[in-house]
Amino acid sequence: MTRYIAFLRGVNVGGVNLKMAEVTKALEAAGFTAVRTILASGNVLLDSTSDAAKVRTTAERALRDTFGYEAWVLVYDLPTLHKISAGYPFEREVADHHSYVTFVGDADVLDELAALAPGPADLVARGDGVLYWQVPRAATLSSAIGKTMGKKRYKSSMTTRNLRTLEKVLR
Repeated sequence: MTRYIAFLRGVNVGGVNLKMAEVTKALEAAGFTAVRTILASGNVLLDSTSDAAKVRTTAERALRDTFGYEAWVLVYDLPTLHKISAGYPFEREVADHHSYVTFVGDADVLDELAALAPGPADLVARGDGVLYWQVPRAATLSSAIGKTMGKKRYKSSMTTRNLRTLEKVLR
């Protein structure tokens, strides 16, 4: 049995409003155990005997069938998530800035994001399957990275979490 974190893309933003208790029930019905949501932004801890790829497809199917929306999920085992969090290359807490990790399931998309020119106050670094970035609070959506990540063609292969959220998930 492996403990995973499933990051649900676009939950409780942009019109996809899900109650986490209902998400838990849907994932339990799909065969996952020890399902627990963290915050209301689509962070789900769960256990499975399957590999991460199978957990992803099973979770996506369960969410699509239950809630009728185009669900996208990125899945990581907890040791991998610990490694990603520990690898954050910048100061973790900077006043008036957000520290983010963008999880990317498609190498070509990661290449595109990593090649973007950051703004003058942004910090960006490529990690193993992730993009680390730090941006002034007021500039998240207006930054080159923020604007690019909002494009529809990236929705199925990436999601971003604040570093503070990752720390809550890993507790």
